[in-house]
Amino acid sequence: SDYEQLSYNLRSNLFQGGPLKSRSLMKDSYTPDIIQKAVIDPKNWHGRRISELGRWYEKYFLDHNVQKAMKDKYG
Repeated sequence: SDYEQLSYNLRSNLFQGGPLKSRSLMKDSYTPDIIQKAVIDPKNWHGRRISELGRWYEKYFLDHNVQKAMKDKYG
C-alpha cells in the first residue's frame, strides 16, 4: 500500500530533505553588482518615511481610542 511504501522510503532515507544551499529569486534575477549597490535606507521604508508611518499610526490609534470611548459612553 501507499503507507508501506512511504514508511519504507522514510526508513531507507530516500527523502533527504531540502538542498543545503538555498537560492533566492533576487540573487538569481540580478547581477552581483546590482545587489552590492543596493543600500537599505532605514529612513525610507517601502517608499514611506518612518516619520510619516509613525504619524499614520498615531492618527490611527487616536481614532481607534476615540471610537472605543464613544462606544463605552453611548453604547
